[in-house]
Amino acid sequence: MNRPDWKPTWRKPVGIIALIVAMILYVVLVVTLIEPISRWHVLLQVPVYLILGVVWLLPLKRFLIWMETGRWG
Repeated sequence: MNRPDWKPTWRKPVGIIALIVAMILYVVLVVTLIEPISRWHVLLQVPVYLILGVVWLLPLKRFLIWMETGRWG
């Protein structure tokens, strides 16, 4: 659907590339933590892995809003 006033922006392609790079960096960080965390008791490991699995979602909403609108919130 093309609107006459619609113009493509640079934010979406740059945002997608930034998301991919950020996810790769986050995965590398978490993978480096697996070995030391694996030595802990399982009851300590579970909350750490839950937190690490969810924490990357926190900045995602604002970032997606920026990609769509150009504003940070």
